[in-house]
Amino acid sequence: MSIASIKQAARESVAGLPREFWWLWTSTLINRLGAFVATFMALYLTLDRGYSASYAGLVAALHGLGGVLGTLGAGVLTDRLGRRPTMFLAQGATAISVAVLGFMEHPVAIAVVAGVVGVASNASRPAVQAMMADIVRPEDRVRAFALNYWAINLGFAFSSMAAGIVAQYSYLAGFLGEATLTMACAVLVFLKLPESRPEKTVVAGKPADPDARPASMGTVIKDGRFMGVVGLSFLISLIFTQSYVGLPVAMGAADFSPSDFGMVIAVNGVLIVALQIPVTRFIEHRDPQKLLVVSALLAGYGFGLTAFAGSIGAYALTVVVWTLAEIINSPTQMSLVVRLSPVHARGRYQGMYSMSWSVAALAAPLMAGFVIDHYGADWLWGATAVLGTVAAAGYWLLMRNLPQEEQRRPAVTEPVELPVTTDAKAADAQITA
Repeated sequence: MSIASIKQAARESVAGLPREFWWLWTSTLINRLGAFVATFMALYLTLDRGYSASYAGLVAALHGLGGVLGTLGAGVLTDRLGRRPTMFLAQGATAISVAVLGFMEHPVAIAVVAGVVGVASNASRPAVQAMMADIVRPEDRVRAFALNYWAINLGFAFSSMAAGIVAQYSYLAGFLGEATLTMACAVLVFLKLPESRPEKTVVAGKPADPDARPASMGTVIKDGRFMGVVGLSFLISLIFTQSYVGLPVAMGAADFSPSDFGMVIAVNGVLIVALQIPVTRFIEHRDPQKLLVVSALLAGYGFGLTAFAGSIGAYALTVVVWTLAEIINSPTQMSLVVRLSPVHARGRYQGMYSMSWSVAALAAPLMAGFVIDHYGADWLWGATAVLGTVAAAGYWLLMRNLPQEEQRRPAVTEPVELPVTTDAKAADAQITA
């Protein structure tokens, strides 16, 4: 491929996306550049503070539980308050709580503040995803979500290296550095991102948009097809989370060193940064049902192949397989979630979807620990293959007869001034309840 064709492909990958998307993308990148706590919390507690591994696990669990609560609550706030204020509040609260966590010394105080950090740091997810769905055209959403996922991994790759260097000198500097960058994100959101929540219009006392119906978390739970996607997302995230839970434990039991694991897992980040954009260009207009089925099988059997790995090279090859699954699954599934979400309930739907990953972050360590302790690592990798097969079958069944992308949902809904009667006001009040 010539330099000119590479430049042309790069231009096409980023062309046509609105300016607001790129500010949101920049906010995501800055946020991930400061990801210190999630990466080094366990080392900080065990090496720097001298606490036990069990206590570090408890703190991680509380952080994960906070994530579950944060995503659900923020989903409601995203629809009620709006995307912009929810992001600003979440990122501001994250900056403050992370800074406070760096100064905590009592074990109870550390655990409580870690839970607060979990709530705050996950609360911006539904708002970010809902805003992205608002401002990007339906035909560009797969590409937009892929670019955002690329920014997450690019930022995380740099932050992991920088945090490792910082941690050698001062863990407190890492906490304060993350707090500073997160607060910068909050300021960026406040200054550069306009509110994108679609306006609710009424005609003759009824919502002009059929999607603008009363919505609550109960409405989301009763949406069978969407909750099916949430369940499948949980299965997929159980598989992917083993990369940081089951894989290091299994490699350690096989007498590989932490640096060996670091070399293997680095393949994941390098591939995502290198391949996310070109692979997305290849898949963005293809059948999402087939893509999700293939990605589930690649994920399940990619981790399943770990049972046969006996060298660093073999482990790295398994990482290549499930990383391809991750590259395909993430933007495709995010686009599906938006497609199934009513416009005026996007925050709640995104909150429920994000919760599936938070719950998996709680369940995956329990699953890995139980299976490895009682049956051995090979059984864990066999279980991931089974989960991948079940998820693939689920995607195939769930997406049969799925309606085509609804073009009636605009990328950004412009407010329309209409005379509002008393009945119409009542209808509008119902919608926002």
